[in-house]
Parts: sequence; structure tokens; C-alpha cells
Amino acid sequence: MKTDVEELSPTRVRLTIEVPFDELKPSLDHAYREFGRQVRIPGFRPGHVPRQVLDQRVGRGAVLEHAINEAVPDFYNQAVREAKIPVLSQPELEITKLEDGTEIAFTAEVDVRPKFDLPDIDSLHVVVEDADVSPDQVEEYLMALRERFASLIAVERPVEDGDYVSIDLSAQVDGEAVADAQATGISYEVGSGNILDGLDEALIGMSADETATFESVLAGGEHEGSAAEVTVTVRNVRVKNLPDLDDDFAQSASEWNTVGELRSNTRKQMESMRRAGQIGQARDRALEALIEQVDIPLPPPVVDHEVAHRHESLTEDLDRAGLTMELFLESRNLTPADLDKEIADDVRRSVKARFILDKLAETEDLEVSQEDLAEYITQAAYQQGVSPDALASQLADSGQLGALASDVIRSKAADSLAQRVQVTDQSGRKVEIGAPPAETEGDGAEDAADSAEASESGQKGRTARRGTTRRGRRPAKDDSEPSDEASEAADEAVDEQ
Repeated sequence: MKTDVEELSPTRVRLTIEVPFDELKPSLDHAYREFGRQVRIPGFRPGHVPRQVLDQRVGRGAVLEHAINEAVPDFYNQAVREAKIPVLSQPELEITKLEDGTEIAFTAEVDVRPKFDLPDIDSLHVVVEDADVSPDQVEEYLMALRERFASLIAVERPVEDGDYVSIDLSAQVDGEAVADAQATGISYEVGSGNILDGLDEALIGMSADETATFESVLAGGEHEGSAAEVTVTVRNVRVKNLPDLDDDFAQSASEWNTVGELRSNTRKQMESMRRAGQIGQARDRALEALIEQVDIPLPPPVVDHEVAHRHESLTEDLDRAGLTMELFLESRNLTPADLDKEIADDVRRSVKARFILDKLAETEDLEVSQEDLAEYITQAAYQQGVSPDALASQLADSGQLGALASDVIRSKAADSLAQRVQVTDQSGRKVEIGAPPAETEGDGAEDAADSAEASESGQKGRTARRGTTRRGRRPAKDDSEPSDEASEAADEAVDEQ
């Protein structure tokens, strides 16, 4: 088989593939067997019809067409492998020559990953946030922790801002009671302003079992937007009672015995999470720096396909949420043209990032192992609350194993990138980027981790690989080890690579 490659553009090539007729023989034999089983000719048993008779009955051309349709995809795949073409899409195939008994030739036009060079990665410099945790930040977390363990106690006094009240509400429009604006026993935090305009002002100064009226505009229901007379009755008044920050609280809210231990380990865990956040920030910012520095031609069909997919996904998400595109655009203060540009820009950045990571993975000879994929599947399943076997089956059935393997390799490339660039924090100190720091077990410390992690932008995209529970601990060994089906799915994905 002979293959010539012609570059039509930086992102598209045409392969001209010439195949000696002898290489068609296996597919031609299979075609004759298929027609022999299908055709009913008096005097011959199915499957035993001579080829000469089949040529007369169905035509040599029909047999050749069947054989070529079967063989050409395999010839194309072989040509792509031998020429090492980084294809991105399905090819457009055309038979250009067919000489029975001599030769067949065809062309295949296909989108390919563009050629480009990476800059000197070791000289790149990125800045990440400081990992320091101030005493005020520790105290802020401890206050939030006390809030989580707070209780509400009744008080015998008028309502004040910040109190919690139980109230009854009813509304009238033009003297008529509004059926969908009657409610009893509502628990409400005074000052939150999340029910009706004017409610907070009416409540302040009222006592239990007192009633007041005020004017407001209804925010929903049949009379949405109508001015209404609202009656509110206070049933009880309660205040939030925070537990004292003492050793008893430390023991009830964490695994630590003293408040000093709780404070010290909270700070350590917050700093640990911030250091982990620096890794994510280094990954994101180093990749962003490469995206800005590297000029890569993007295949229009690949970009257009992904843009269309993003639009379809957005429409489906809005339908499921019961929203219209008009309301979505209004909520984000966008025009349709603005949305189109936003999606297209994001797709171009995403495609460019994939090309860069693929190039880096190729340059550094990165590979994905069966263990990598099995762990990825298991941890992703844990995060999604499904069994690894179920997720592995879903990925296999939907044909996503190859894409999963590509994602894992790109993640490895992003890790390598973060480790190679020069990283400093906002205070100018050098930051060593390596494997994520080991997580410290401990309820109180892990609660601090929850708080710190929520504030770190650099952690996005890593949850499926870290495999933490709500408290931040890794699952028990029996839960986190790859299942047999996850391992089998990983093997399949590695084979596809």
C-alpha cells in the first residue's frame, strides 16, 4: 500500500492511498460469501453458489462495491497509523481508481492537529496566591464553625434586626384575599429581605402575638406585580445562641481536645489547602500563559462542531430548568450576538488548550496506564455518588473511554507544566510545585479545609482526581480501590490509545 500526504491547509490534509488488488482479497472473499448466503439460485445450496454464477446473477460490480466499502476504512486507518497523521475528524473518502484485478485508489480528506512549537516552558513565570493564613482568617473560620453549631432560643422582647421569627402572612388586593399569598408558621430571619419588600420594617419592634399591616408589591403568583395590603402576625421571637469557643466546643465540633489544638490544626489545614490551591493555580495560569504566547491555527469544522454542541447543551439545560433563552440572556445582560461570541471565544480557547496539552504530552512521552484510568473512574464515581462498575459501564456503552484516556493524559501534561514553570506567590516567594500535599485527617481540621477550599479558584477540575469525602478524607481502602469492571474499562481505553 502506498500513501501520499498533501497538506491542504495547516489543519487539513488529503491522503492519496493506492492499494494493490491482492490486498482486497480477504474483503472480496467475504463479499462473495455474503452474497452466496443471501442469493437463492435453483440447483445450489445457500453459501455454495460458484463465483461465476454470482457474477452473472448479482454482477461483479456489486461484489466489488461491497468489498471496497468493507476494506477502505481499514486501509485508511492503516495509512493514518503508518503516516502518523494526528486526525481530528471523520474523513471524506472518495474512490478515484478501480481496476479490477490490478489496483484500487482512493483519497481521504481529514482535519488534523496543526503543527506548532512550544516556547521555552522552563523560562515561563506565573504568580499564585499566598498560602499564608492570618489569625483573623482562622478566627473567621472558627466563628463560622460556631454558627454551624448554634441553636435558637426564645426571647421575650420586641423583634430586632437579625432575630429569627415565626410569622403568619396574608395578602389582599383591592380588598380581595389572594389565595396563593396566605401562609402560616413561616420561619424568617429579620433583615434578610428575601420574602416581601417592607416586611423587615414592619417586623422590627413587634412582639409575639402582635399583628401589623404594610403595603408591598407581590413578587409572584396570579397577582404578580400588584400592590397588596399584607398582614403579618408574629408567633414567636428567637435569637441565635452561639456556643462558647472553649474546650467543650472543640471536643463536640472536632476530634481535638482543646480549643488551642483546634485553632492550631485549623490553621495548618487551611494552609495545606491553600498550598494545594497553588498547584491548581499554577496549572491554570501556566496553561493560560502558553495560550497567550502560542499562535495555533484552529480547524474550522472542529470549532464549529463544538460551538454547535455548546449551544445545544445550553438549550437543553435551560429547558430542564424551565427557563427560556430570552430570560437567560436578560439575566446576564447579553444579546444573542454577545452569547455567540462568548461561546465561540471559549471554544477556541478550549480547543487551543487541548492542542497545547496534547503537544506537551507527546513531547514528554506521557502515557496513560490502566492504573491511572481505573483510579480516575473510581474516584469520579465516588464524587458522583455512583458505583465504579456503573460508571465504567456507562463510559464503555457511550464510547467515551478514549476521550477519558485523553483527558487523563492532558491532566498529566498540565501537572508536568505546573512543575516546570517558575512559580512565585504574590509576596515574591518561590513556590515549589509537586504532588498535592497529603491530607491530614481530623474533623476540625477538615472542616477548615472545606472553608479554605471553597475560596480557592485554583482547585477547579481536580475534584475527580482527589477523591475526598464531604469531610475531606479519602474513602476507606475497600471503597477507593478500582473495581474489576473499572479495571477492565481502563484496559479497553489503554488499548484504544
